[in-house]
Amino acid sequence: MKGTKHTWLNRNVIGMGLTSFLSDACHEMATTVLPGFLAVIGAPPSVLGAIEGTADAVSSFVKLWGGWISDRLGHRKTLVTAGYVLTALGTGLFAFASTWVLVLVGRVVGWFGRGFRGPIRDVMLADSIDPTVRGRAFGFHRFGDTLGGIVGPLVGVLLLELWQPLGGADPSQPFRNIFLITLIPGVLSAGVFGLMIVERRLGGNLQVTFWGTVRTLPKGFTRFLIGVGVFGVGDFAPTLLILAATQLLSAEYGLTRAAQIAGLMYVVRNTTYALASLPIGALSDAMSRTMLLVLGYILAAMTISGFAMAFLFGWTNPVYLFCLFALAGVFIAAEDTLESAITADFISTETRGIGMGVLGTVNGIGDFAASVIVGLLWTAVSPVAAFGYAALTMFVGAVVLAGVRKEN
Repeated sequence: MKGTKHTWLNRNVIGMGLTSFLSDACHEMATTVLPGFLAVIGAPPSVLGAIEGTADAVSSFVKLWGGWISDRLGHRKTLVTAGYVLTALGTGLFAFASTWVLVLVGRVVGWFGRGFRGPIRDVMLADSIDPTVRGRAFGFHRFGDTLGGIVGPLVGVLLLELWQPLGGADPSQPFRNIFLITLIPGVLSAGVFGLMIVERRLGGNLQVTFWGTVRTLPKGFTRFLIGVGVFGVGDFAPTLLILAATQLLSAEYGLTRAAQIAGLMYVVRNTTYALASLPIGALSDAMSRTMLLVLGYILAAMTISGFAMAFLFGWTNPVYLFCLFALAGVFIAAEDTLESAITADFISTETRGIGMGVLGTVNGIGDFAASVIVGLLWTAVSPVAAFGYAALTMFVGAVVLAGVRKEN
């Protein structure tokens, strides 16, 4: 199902964008209110870091398996649909948590599905369009994905505002209601993918071995993964940004109000993420994707340094924090759009599932380490140390990536 520069916005590209819109609306609605929910049930920042880090680790390892299985079977649609179902069910499970343990279980289940489907869906997306417009297609997909990341948090914040007075003796109940609501877009995402996407099936190749394929990956791709991995060790879960804003604002606004404002800041982050994705993808079709990603990594280091300074100097002006969240949206747009597109440039379609899986695993390991380390530094030392560590690691990752030149 190849396209041209004039037909790249085809049924599959639109369908995958709509599916990701619904799925992101599901789990981002939950993500926005999750730090506030954990605070209500008495969980410290280190627990949030451990939950996100563990879920990211599970997601990363299953990406390898999912990509490999899809390459061996030669068909992918059913696998991706099942992954969307798991994400919806895992997120809805938060509604029944009385301690952080069940939140961890739900996050792991949801991120298992998310990790499993991600590389396989990216392969299907890459196979649906011409390589000359690959950046545009991946950028459009990130736009649809992130549009859900705008709608979901807005709905979450609105529902929290409406239901908070009804909490009564149980302040956690409004949060639980929101988690149940997430099931609606979550289940719809699986249905849309199943109905809209047309799969171009390949013949199964049961002779494809995982380690044999990994050993033959291009050397340039291996160097690219090293840069991604170094950056990833500082690239912590975005829920910690919400927690940072909540803590910075809580002294002036109170915990619940601060959580709502932090949720709106997260909406701003996702808005700039959505708006920047397609232009960044289109720009990468006309220049070096790798060097454009280096610039994104440098922006990430500068943005996270801004959070460190907010804690160091007590900068709690909401306008300043809103600006930081907006910049965070731009760098994640570059990261998510370009890393997958660059991987597709390196790896042929027959083993692209494994290539995407390896990328996802490198990212997931980095996310796990970053979330746990940042959470521990935050609790044991200070938020300044936590964000300072993350910013420095991100900058080093940009330096390493700058040495990768060849993309094909």
